[in-house]
Amino acid sequence: MESPYDVLGIDADADADEDDVVRAYRERVKEAHPDHGGSLAEFKRVRRAYEHISAGRDPSTFESDATGDGVGRSADGRESGRGRGHGRSDAANEGAEDEGEGDEETLGPTVEYLDYEVAQARGWELTDEDLFEKAEAADLPVDSHGILVVEERETLLEAAERYGFAWPYACRGGACANCAVAVVEGEVEMPVSTVLTDEMKERGVRLSCIGAPVTDDLKVVFNIEHLPGLAELRLPAEQFESARADD
Repeated sequence: MESPYDVLGIDADADADEDDVVRAYRERVKEAHPDHGGSLAEFKRVRRAYEHISAGRDPSTFESDATGDGVGRSADGRESGRGRGHGRSDAANEGAEDEGEGDEETLGPTVEYLDYEVAQARGWELTDEDLFEKAEAADLPVDSHGILVVEERETLLEAAERYGFAWPYACRGGACANCAVAVVEGEVEMPVSTVLTDEMKERGVRLSCIGAPVTDDLKVVFNIEHLPGLAELRLPAEQFESARADD
């Protein structure tokens, strides 16, 4: 029987630590994504293997061909909602699962991301029409460039954290620009007023901590908080970390 470690390509006897698991998951989930030559079934299998290991479950109880329940886990252990299918309601998704038709589900919004700091170091500009083509050709580390899928009721930041990424943030409430991203393609909706000016929003700047995709496919550049105009809106992340630790 295949174990979750086999799915992620990890030697279970090599005492892999949490970082090893996260690193393997990041690589495998990119390879398994349908947009990169994989399949929906393989993508879900890789994600379930990661969740199985992260939850500390017995590897012998893992069934690679089981239908996933769509529950993800963020970097701090919080559970996220059911995966969102393109153009399908919650009732339709739940109905499909009840009838054993989970394999017909489609993925939620797919986000191709790029680290601005890495792009800047290579002399690339946000306005480059072939920015993401350059990133793909450069074969960057998965922390810097790759794809992720946003589940229902998740923000961009929460989705990134569920994949094990450490995107910048501070307040998590739209009151600063630490988590700002540039939306190059697609649309991201923010439900509340933010510190961003209308001019910034017109340029595609959004806050990942409160922003959620409203289109099936997006391209975003994260780590842009030091750009002119946004730098002045940053807050020290440490004060929020201390506040959470004292709660």
